[in-house]
Amino acid sequence: MTASGKMVSGVRTFVADVTEGFLEITHNSFALIGLAVAFVVIALTARPDLRQAGEEQLMDWLRTRQVEALGMPVEPEASERATAANPKDLPKEQAAVAFWLSKKYRVAPEPLSVLVAEAYDIGERAKIDPTLILAIMAIESSFNPFAQSAVGAQGLMQVMTRVHTDKYQSFGGHFAAFDPVTNLRVGVKVLQECIARAGSVEGGLRYYVGAANLPDDGGYAAKVLAEHFRLRQVANGRTMPTNPPPTLSTQAPAQVVPAVAPAQTPAAASGEKVALLSGL
Repeated sequence: MTASGKMVSGVRTFVADVTEGFLEITHNSFALIGLAVAFVVIALTARPDLRQAGEEQLMDWLRTRQVEALGMPVEPEASERATAANPKDLPKEQAAVAFWLSKKYRVAPEPLSVLVAEAYDIGERAKIDPTLILAIMAIESSFNPFAQSAVGAQGLMQVMTRVHTDKYQSFGGHFAAFDPVTNLRVGVKVLQECIARAGSVEGGLRYYVGAANLPDDGGYAAKVLAEHFRLRQVANGRTMPTNPPPTLSTQAPAQVVPAVAPAQTPAAASGEKVALLSGL
């Protein structure tokens, strides 16, 4: 064999050896990777806590990357806790009420849809006309879930949170006063007790506003019942004007005392009308 032939043969042998070694190393590497993956899968199956911790770390990393990319915090679950729904999904009567209230009080129909549906649901269970519940919210807060009067009446139905703290315990505590649906439910409970105590809707409204032992409630019951009448007309399919919202009852100065408070002098009785009823 010539020198050039020996050189070619040597090169071929070298290349073959290198190729065989590479394939063997690659094969062994894949085998090691496969074993590592199998081990991790077995470990995660046997230890759900490790899997959960790994998933949480991965999600945290992904959220961090997304925040860096967008320049603001990201919370995919935020829409799930929003008090909003499509008004077109409501029954015809409820949808009409929601759209009318939206136009009159300049509130988005989506959150109003949830409140209207809840008022109809809880009203049926509490044996109270849902449009009366909605009328109280309209007069009390104009559907502002964060409204607060000077004396501490809070939320949609302007219930005195510090007086009715016990009623919020089932909802996680007094901060639930600012959850629209919770405030509605607690307010309806207070209203139900007021009507039962007074024996009539009008009398119950006087108790609700804290004017049961006064000769006059400042026109509160009349305003609520007037709005109630308009809402009933809307619910029945009639067209009603959307006049500017009335002044909040809980912000109108008046001479009042709590429904069950001890006697006070006229000067000490100065305040605002709110759903006090500390004796309920």
